[in-house]
Amino acid sequence: MENKVQINPATQLANLGEELNVPFLKLLGVRFLSAEMGKGEILLALKPEHTNTWEVAHGGVLLTLMDVAMAVAARSADPGDRSVVTIELKNNFMQAATGILRVKADTVRHTATMAFCEAKLYNDQGEVCCMSTGTFKYLRRLVTRNAKGERVVNDDLRE
Repeated sequence: MENKVQINPATQLANLGEELNVPFLKLLGVRFLSAEMGKGEILLALKPEHTNTWEVAHGGVLLTLMDVAMAVAARSADPGDRSVVTIELKNNFMQAATGILRVKADTVRHTATMAFCEAKLYNDQGEVCCMSTGTFKYLRRLVTRNAKGERVVNDDLRE
């Protein structure tokens, strides 16, 4: 008789990628894999709290993942390393999503002020569950302030 050790998805991802420094994404458990040359990739191991009444990924979770991956791609396409805000997001849900979800995003085109991106979300069998397109506006990073309201200089020397 063979004993199999089962590892839950959250444990599998503990050493994969890195956590993004965004409170909402930390709450969800989103893991950052890569961002380079207009491409971005993220992961999420679905937990019960990410699901709907049918026990598959809630549409809001999927939209969040698509938005984040495309924003990562848009930022990686900008030589000025600016932040982005979402202007428009369109999504097509193709099938229910379960398991460990991976989103791969590409910047299709970018200008001095905008980025136009697309993304696909895959389940852990490699099947496409949804596809998105998004438009993002580049913005200068906002000044960071501490709890006292004082300006904070980040590690990369930007305010």
